[in-house]
Amino acid sequence: MNAQFQPIAPRPSPARHSGALAWARRNLFADWKSTLATLIVGAVLLWAVPKLWQWLIVGAVFRPDADACQAARGVGACWGVVAEKYRVILFGRYPFDEQWRPLLATLLIVFTLVISCMRVFWTRWLALIWLASLAGFFVLMGGGVLGLSSVRTELWGGLPLTLMLAVLSLFLAFPLAVLVALGRRAKLPAIRTISVLYVELIRGVPLISVLFMASFMFPLFVPRGVTVDVLVRVVAGLTLFIAAYMAETVRGGLQAVPKGQFEAADSLGLGYWQTQRLIVLPQALSMVVPSIMNTFISLFKDTSLVTIVSLYELTGALALALNSDVQWRPFKLEAYFFITFIYFTGCFAMSRYSLWVEKQLAASKAR
Repeated sequence: MNAQFQPIAPRPSPARHSGALAWARRNLFADWKSTLATLIVGAVLLWAVPKLWQWLIVGAVFRPDADACQAARGVGACWGVVAEKYRVILFGRYPFDEQWRPLLATLLIVFTLVISCMRVFWTRWLALIWLASLAGFFVLMGGGVLGLSSVRTELWGGLPLTLMLAVLSLFLAFPLAVLVALGRRAKLPAIRTISVLYVELIRGVPLISVLFMASFMFPLFVPRGVTVDVLVRVVAGLTLFIAAYMAETVRGGLQAVPKGQFEAADSLGLGYWQTQRLIVLPQALSMVVPSIMNTFISLFKDTSLVTIVSLYELTGALALALNSDVQWRPFKLEAYFFITFIYFTGCFAMSRYSLWVEKQLAASKAR
C-alpha cells in the first residue's frame, strides 16, 4: 500500500521568553489594562523628566556659592549646599581635624557588611571578624588608645553613628529574638509568660517612647554616682525594641515547620537544643528571610529618632548643619535629597540581597 505524502503546514516560531521585548510584553503590555497604565505612566514621565532634568542638572549650581544658589532658586537645584556642608552632614559634631577617623570607621563597617554578604565568608570566623570590626570602630571613634585623642560619644554623629546603631542593635537583637521566640513556644509557663509580657509590652509602645525611657528614665533607677553612657542606653533601647518585633517574625517561622520534623528529631534521639539548632531553626529562619530583612530596613531608617536624645545621626546632623546657617538654610531640600540617596542606597542594597538569599535557599531546597 502506497503511503501518500502529506506536507505539514508551517507553524509560527515560538514566542521568545527572554530579552527586552519579551519582558516588556509580559510586564508592560500583557493586556489592555496594563497597556493603558503603561501609556499613562509614560506620558507623565515624558512631561516630568525634562523638568526634573532641568532642575536637577541643567540649571543646578554645584559649587558652594550661596549667592549663585540664591540666583538659581526656582530654576535649578543648589547642590552647592552639599559641597559646603557634607562634612557636618556625614560626621556631625566630630572634631573637624579628626574626621579621618569616622571616615575610616565607616569604611570598616561597610567593608565588613560587604564581605558578610559573600558566601565564601560564611564560616565560624565571620563572628570574630565582626567582633574585630566593631572593636576597630569604637577605637577609631572613641580614641584614648594607640595615640588617638579621646572623643566623647556626645560628639559622634552623622553616617558613622547611623551605621553603628543599626548594625550593633541588629547584632545584639537577633540572638535575643530567637531566644524570645523559643520562649513563647516553651512548655514551662514561667518562661512563656515572661516572653509574652516582654513582646507585648515593647510592641505596645512606639520606639520614641522606648528611647525616651532608656535615655531619661533609666538613670533614675541606677545607684547614685553610677553613670551609663547615653550611647549605651540608646543601643539597649533599640536592641530591646527590634528584638521584640523580630521575635514574632521568628515565631511565625517556627510555627510553619511541620510537626513531622520534631517527630523525626525525637526518633533520632536528639535533645531539645540539638533539634532547634540543627533542624528547626534553619528551616524557620529560611522561611522568614523577607520579614527579617524588612525589620532590618525599618531599623536602619528608625535610627533617625535618636535625635530626641541629642545624638545627631545622619538626619540630625543635617539639621545641625543647616538650622544655624542663614545662608544655606533655604536649601535644606537639596540636603535632604542627599541623605535620602544614602538611605535609599542602603535599603535597596539590603532588599536586593534579601532576594538573592531567597533564590539561594530555593535552589538549595530544590537539590
